[in-house]
Amino acid sequence: MADLQQIFAPLAAADLQLNEDQQVVALGLYRELARGTPVRRDQLASTLGIQTSEVNEALDSDALSCLTFHDDQKAIVGFGGLAVVEMGHKLIVNGQKLYTWCAWDALFIPELLDTTAEVESICPETRSTVRLRVAPNGVEAIEPTETVVSFLLPDALRIGQTAAETIKSFCHFVYFLVSPEAGHTWTERHGGTFVLSLDDAFALAQMLNTHRFGSVLRHS
Repeated sequence: MADLQQIFAPLAAADLQLNEDQQVVALGLYRELARGTPVRRDQLASTLGIQTSEVNEALDSDALSCLTFHDDQKAIVGFGGLAVVEMGHKLIVNGQKLYTWCAWDALFIPELLDTTAEVESICPETRSTVRLRVAPNGVEAIEPTETVVSFLLPDALRIGQTAAETIKSFCHFVYFLVSPEAGHTWTERHGGTFVLSLDDAFALAQMLNTHRFGSVLRHS
């Protein structure tokens, strides 16, 4: 088993520090995006029962603006690993087709949505399909059963970039791979990466959720 505290400590130190208002808006935005359509800020404000100015203040902050993609109409189409436009990893939530930026997103987002998701992804080494069922409290099913997750060494992580920069420098290195052998073959060609078991990757995802959302997630 990997030393998850050793991996997570520098990640937490560099991670976004959200105040409670930002946590509420961010969690609400994840859940609105899960409906499968772009999200307008006034729509999010109405759902949360707050003023649009409060949503704007949270989303325009340094902490959250770097996580957000907008379309040409200024509606939000992607946030913090979840997207309603096509990306590399498919996430089915309540029959709605969504996408995640990387494999790890598919492990932490179900807890934020408080629902089970079906995941479909392509192994970058073998081009085989990986399928998972991820519940808020764990991975319930996985095919192939030996699937692992590639990850970046803590020193290689860069938090607080724009969403596009995060995808390029982090998400393009975090995949589901069909076996430890496929994982090691792939990581040997990509400096700074290593392999995590699915259980370890999920545990690390839960640690991220707790760090970012704390009591807001527990009471949502």
